[in-house]
Amino acid sequence: MRTLALILAGGRGSRLDLLSAHRAKPSVPFGGKFRLIDFALSNCVNSGIFNVGVLTQYLPHSLNQHISIGKPWDLDRKKGGVTILQPFRGKPGKTDWYEGTAHAIYKNLSYLKSQNPDQIIILSGDHVYEMDYSKMIDYHIKKGADLTIAAQPVSYEDANRFGILDCNNEMKITDFVEKPENPPSNLASMGIYVFKKEILLEVLEKYCTNESSDFGHNIIPPMIEKNNVYELAPLILDKL
Repeated sequence: MRTLALILAGGRGSRLDLLSAHRAKPSVPFGGKFRLIDFALSNCVNSGIFNVGVLTQYLPHSLNQHISIGKPWDLDRKKGGVTILQPFRGKPGKTDWYEGTAHAIYKNLSYLKSQNPDQIIILSGDHVYEMDYSKMIDYHIKKGADLTIAAQPVSYEDANRFGILDCNNEMKITDFVEKPENPPSNLASMGIYVFKKEILLEVLEKYCTNESSDFGHNIIPPMIEKNNVYELAPLILDKL
């Protein structure tokens, strides 16, 4: 199965104050010479994913310079490799800028179609963790899922800070609420999504009806009613 990874790396990271005053949050240094985005890129390569698109926007120069042609991650390839996807003028959408996570992907529909993957995994470029995405993708295929979301438990006191999901005994998601006042559970989305390509293209065309579109608000909730949407907790990955 061919997998394309899309890393959302255009965040400003205003809560980091001076650390992100002159660079995008994924470009913030970590452990000396490394950057936050190194985690997502390394996870992709270590999971056997060598076709990666990085969506940048806010103060991208430092990030673009760091990634370059992707040589440190063995992504300097003739087929696949790493591609920087910056905002551009033109269709689809009226605005030149990315207005939300789903809208950023929607603006790059032509790139998605040109890569012709079987599965698309969407990641955040500013998260610090280690994960083998191939196990999640295998689980996604085994379930015949249209969308699989990685999640992990958090305290109920912190649940209103995250996208919270609930699922049945078969791990099928029955509810998803973005930063709810009264959380239905304490399972928080990690912002890691695996889509069937055809399904992702379909829901982006259908639900990105305005310029500001996010997965948590505009894509996932309506999908739960009509599609096979499953939850995967990284804590059980080693048991699959």
